[in-house]
Amino acid sequence: MEFKDYYKTLGVEQGADQKAVSRAFRRLARESHPDVNKRKGAEDRFKEINEAYQVLSDPKRRAQYDQVYEAYKSGGVHWQDVFGRPSEGRTTPGGVTFTVGGGFEDLFGRGGGSAGGFSDFFQQLFGGLGGTAGQPHGAAQGRRRIETPVEITLEEAFCGAQRRLEMPGSGQRVDAGIPRGVRSGQTVRLPGAAGGKDLYLKIQILPHRLFERSDDDLTVALPITVSEAALGAEIQVPTLEGAVTMRVPPETQNGRRFRLKGLGMPHARGEGRGDLYVKVNVVIPTGLSARERELFQELSGARSEDPRKGLLS
Repeated sequence: MEFKDYYKTLGVEQGADQKAVSRAFRRLARESHPDVNKRKGAEDRFKEINEAYQVLSDPKRRAQYDQVYEAYKSGGVHWQDVFGRPSEGRTTPGGVTFTVGGGFEDLFGRGGGSAGGFSDFFQQLFGGLGGTAGQPHGAAQGRRRIETPVEITLEEAFCGAQRRLEMPGSGQRVDAGIPRGVRSGQTVRLPGAAGGKDLYLKIQILPHRLFERSDDDLTVALPITVSEAALGAEIQVPTLEGAVTMRVPPETQNGRRFRLKGLGMPHARGEGRGDLYVKVNVVIPTGLSARERELFQELSGARSEDPRKGLLS
């Protein structure tokens, strides 16, 4: 089985903090998301990026993965040899010390897979199959609950969603309802949904090509022309429910933010919604015609102010 270098997949160092891991994931996920990138292989690349993030963003999974990663890097002991032996301390010729146990489940437990399929490497290490709910490790928990991560889109978080999950062992299928307004990192509890056991869904919302979310507010970056910024205009703004019209006032500066009240995400508890913030980016035209260049020169001659005045003195 091929070893998965999750650090290499996200392009981060082993010591990278959670903010660096999240930044790398968001950037790569936007580039490879099937809704944005239609190139062959983009969907597979997106799954690889997501799998790496599921491991490196979870402190417990990451710590467990790092034990195998160190054995893999040292080369003194094949990384697969870390498993399936009686518990004992071992040191590789490279000086890396780790503890081997009685099998993959003993070290890693059973972290659930997500709605998208994970690799054989992930499944063997964490005991989770893509789209299948995993059980928590440890007899002390009494097998009273079943947990699984579930990926949804921002649109599904806006409207609510349904997921059909297959329970391990029994093959029982459960239709799990995800409420509208749910956030990434939240856990949705479905009492008794898995054969009398409580089913816990750990929600992960995929990056969106247009919107960024902060609590229940959304932000969208919208390009506007120089003339629209200078003279004012009515422009169309995308929302999760379709386009709305917004008035850009004359002399709008680049980067200005406008608040559209009540057009963000629904509140998970109670009535109402968050807000939508529109950040306008003034686009400078390229490929100017001779006449356009002439008009800009006339405008330059008609305006004598220096926007950098006072900065260089």
